[in-house]
Amino acid sequence: MTGTTGTLVLAGTPIGDVADAPPRLAAELERADVVAAEDTRRLRRLTQALGIHTSGRVVSYFEGNESARTPELVEALVGGARVLLVTDAGMPSVSDPGYRLVAAAVEKDIRVTAVPGPSAVLTALALSGLPVDRFCFEGFLPRKAGERLSKLRENADERRTMVFFEAPHRLDDTLAAMAEVFGAERRAAVCRELTKTYEEVKRGPLGELAVWAEDGVRGEITVVVEGATDSGDEGLDAEELVRRVRVREEAGERRKEAIAAVAAAAGVPKREVFDAVVAAKNAEKAPPKP
Repeated sequence: MTGTTGTLVLAGTPIGDVADAPPRLAAELERADVVAAEDTRRLRRLTQALGIHTSGRVVSYFEGNESARTPELVEALVGGARVLLVTDAGMPSVSDPGYRLVAAAVEKDIRVTAVPGPSAVLTALALSGLPVDRFCFEGFLPRKAGERLSKLRENADERRTMVFFEAPHRLDDTLAAMAEVFGAERRAAVCRELTKTYEEVKRGPLGELAVWAEDGVRGEITVVVEGATDSGDEGLDAEELVRRVRVREEAGERRKEAIAAVAAAAGVPKREVFDAVVAAKNAEKAPPKP
């Protein structure tokens, strides 16, 4: 170490195939004074696969100790250390530990750089077959059903392609919730085990994907969903207009504002949407036919 301020290096690691490791990764692992790893056992397997050894101190840095360990790592950086941060897969900070350390280093005017590497977000987006000119990353959705629906409703009118991470045991519920909020015909892609032996990309309407996932899906999952259609959705039937109004109402909008927004997006008169909502409400109240 030198007496000058050190450097924080964020290093991308393979998301599946170790051969995808960026060329600089091995050199940085050997050079670092401190290696902060989300899982030290996985780090050991990675270094073995790369045929290298770390000479610096190895410490764990994961969600459970991120807040407590950040000051220790910043102290090392201030003292001149080169600190390398790696997570289990992909780039640090992207739904993984790292943000707190980067923010703390920036606050201390410490240099932060990166070893670019594989990203499940961009890989899934590229493979999805959906528009890639504009997209947003939403990370993991809430685990509780009600909170998950609320979060999805916030994105009901998102026009950019959306990318989500999801646990395999929650995938069927998540896809069903997406079909409910975004519409069963909205296009999507479920990307499983990217770059690994059993890589699979399942494309189709959300409704069909939800049924497919009911039998269970294994592996690391990334879900890519088409954004809402641009204005000019002429030809939407009454049922779809009502569904869109309800989604907005459930997200907290007043009915009047929801009707106006849906009408504007669909390119139809507000009266048409209002009449569809009233008709649906009356149909729900009507007694069943004998």
